[in-house]
Amino acid sequence: MTQHKENLFFTLYKKTVLDHPLVSLIIVILLTVLAASQLHKFRLDASGESLVLESDKSLDYYRQVNKQYGSDDFLIITWQPHQGLMSDESINGLKSLTQDLKKIDTVSTINSILNVPLIEGLTLDTDALGEEIPTLQSPGTDREEALNEFTSSPIYQNLLVGEDGETSAVQINFERDEKYFSLLEARDELRAKATNTELSNEEIKQLERLENQFDTHSKKVSERTSAIIAEVRTIMEDYRDIADMHLGGISMITNDMLTFIQHDITVFGIGILLFIMLALFVFFGKVRWVVLPLFSCVVTVIMLAGLLSFLDWRITVISSNFPSILLIVILALNVHLAVYYRDFISANPESSQELRVSSTLKTMFWPCFYTALTTIVAFISLLISGIRPVIDFGWIMTIGIVLGFIITFVIFPSFIQLLKQDTHTSGTSITYKITNWIYGFTVNYRVVIFFLTAGIIAFSAYGITQLKVENRFIDYFKPSTEIYQGMTVIDQKLGGTTPLDIVIDKGEEQSLVADDEFEDEFGDEFDAGIYDAGYWFTGAKLKQVERIHDFIDNLEVTGKVQSIATYSKVLEKMNNGEYPDELTLSLVHQKTPEEVRSVLMTPYLSEDGDQTRINIRVQETNHDLKRAELINTINDYIVNEEGIAQDKVHFTGMLVLYNNMLESLFDSQIKTIGAVYLAILLMFLVLFRSLMLAILATIPNALSAALVLGIMGWMGVPMDMMTITIAAIVIGIAVDNSIHYVHRFKAEFQKDYNYLDTMKRCHGSIGKAIYYTGVTVIFGFAILALSEFIPSIYFGLLTGLAMAVALFLNLTLLPLMLITMKPLKAPRT
Repeated sequence: MTQHKENLFFTLYKKTVLDHPLVSLIIVILLTVLAASQLHKFRLDASGESLVLESDKSLDYYRQVNKQYGSDDFLIITWQPHQGLMSDESINGLKSLTQDLKKIDTVSTINSILNVPLIEGLTLDTDALGEEIPTLQSPGTDREEALNEFTSSPIYQNLLVGEDGETSAVQINFERDEKYFSLLEARDELRAKATNTELSNEEIKQLERLENQFDTHSKKVSERTSAIIAEVRTIMEDYRDIADMHLGGISMITNDMLTFIQHDITVFGIGILLFIMLALFVFFGKVRWVVLPLFSCVVTVIMLAGLLSFLDWRITVISSNFPSILLIVILALNVHLAVYYRDFISANPESSQELRVSSTLKTMFWPCFYTALTTIVAFISLLISGIRPVIDFGWIMTIGIVLGFIITFVIFPSFIQLLKQDTHTSGTSITYKITNWIYGFTVNYRVVIFFLTAGIIAFSAYGITQLKVENRFIDYFKPSTEIYQGMTVIDQKLGGTTPLDIVIDKGEEQSLVADDEFEDEFGDEFDAGIYDAGYWFTGAKLKQVERIHDFIDNLEVTGKVQSIATYSKVLEKMNNGEYPDELTLSLVHQKTPEEVRSVLMTPYLSEDGDQTRINIRVQETNHDLKRAELINTINDYIVNEEGIAQDKVHFTGMLVLYNNMLESLFDSQIKTIGAVYLAILLMFLVLFRSLMLAILATIPNALSAALVLGIMGWMGVPMDMMTITIAAIVIGIAVDNSIHYVHRFKAEFQKDYNYLDTMKRCHGSIGKAIYYTGVTVIFGFAILALSEFIPSIYFGLLTGLAMAVALFLNLTLLPLMLITMKPLKAPRT
């Protein structure tokens, strides 16, 4: 910006803000009150969609499969009775529990040991095709024989009842919300059309209506789900004297994550505010320097939260950290302004208030502007992740930083002008002594610092090669949470937690049984002369599915496997150990009673028999779980060993969607860091007008980001939705200190053109601000360790560690490189 334009800008700024400090503050307060009035609309979201890629085509297929074969979104209650599973107390308790659960709104069916069909002992030629299939509640049913069937049958073992016979599951199924899915399908159809062609005006209006209708309805669904889960838990409390119980299910997990979000927002907000108050008082020793920065920070957070509430912008687990991070970023701006203002007072004790304020603003505006801009670039880079909550986090922080920058440059000068003139003497504080000691250490131990830097590079380089994206969803939660405990019981006792579906379409082969064979042997036994059971319900194809089924079942990380092969195994047992022939299979397909069909056929075979589904429950507690490797192993067997065409095999389920998201993380991380580094380097070129200075200023921050990734690799901490943001955020925030240091170094160098003296003066002035903000940022992020959400803990501790390294390198390596490389030249005399 030219000097003329800069003066014009400052003149306008002076007339609108500086000349009217009281009016400016009143306007800010009124806007804050207006924003606060919207906070009752503040909305949290932890839906399953927040765990998947926004543009993942597998999501559409997943919804289609759920619509055809039944949703995997149900609640599970684990039932471990104190008196034994088949005791009167247990059975009566289950009956009463079931009756209570059925009264809950939208509950459609409840599956438990009470109502599933008991097939053990039935023979294929008579009873199997009859109308009456006994259950545990049928007269004359022997409970011990039923328990034996539950623990040994391929249908129920490790699904409904654990192998030990002590743990059972109660599955609560809900009515399909047709309105939700019809709105979703209509909205997504128009969204897809908009990506390929231009929508008409009517279609644009229709899409807008659908967006609003879907958003409104999904909010109702979320509230209804929360109420249902709360009601289920209330009912469970009445039966804890009979059995140990845990609640599980996707909707329960997402609902509980909302609780974690609320906890994190409250704890982090209060914790960081208290820490900021303490830190500011320790650093500056005066109430005004506590109130002023704190006021700017709080106003920014309230305004942003109010704006998000007004826009009905939902906060997720990822973006729930925005208040704490925004407080830290805006605090740094205020601290830099305060330190320069106090140093100016020390150097010019007789100066007027107007001169103090104007000098501070003129000197610090552009460094603060570029620090805000580089931080914005870091968060904007998150938009390329493709993961909706990460994208939202990037936008929220970008808006917040812009808002905070404007608010800071309104509140800071207005606040100061309304107070009495301050006095200050530099060089006496403990911070000055610390930064002066760092100066001495840097000058006297140059070789040590360079060797330490080389060590960081080597350590980070190897660690980065060990980075992984595979993680266990259960590791997101502390062992004390119900999510962790419930998943553990379901994993170890009831066949696994995370669902994985394999859908296989019919091949191109001809029918293995001639049509006339059916006609000759069965005659009019079938409704239409010749009964077609479908491609997959023939002996050869059932055996093929059974081989696939058994292969998957023998894998270490899989729990319960269910498919149409489960029924074929039951039929073989009912047929005295002989595999049924084609004609018997056709008869079974036609005559199977509905209560058996709904359990053994409908969930795994399409109505026409030309598509089959294999449902797998994967054990999240297994430390050897590698999702991508599991999918590839199964796929290789189906395609290469069983000879099924690749285009006929489809993997779906939450495991696939989550795995797709994980696999995108590493590529996204590389793109994110690369984009951030390049953008910051270009901005440094503009700011410093020197390629050498631009490169030197980015090195400490790049090293700190690389180190945190290296530590993750060495420690085996996986990349996930939270940790993916660390490197970009570290570069974006830590680079602020580099900007301030180099900017001050250039200004101080003009005084005597002596590198060492310039470095000493910088450590005694801007070094204090860097130290203040660095310590605040480090401990501010460390407060995230109080979270109930493990990724937030990793995020806080690793980011805090990276900021500590960045602080050290910006006060040692950066000035050391400046005095060694000597990028600034003194004018010739």
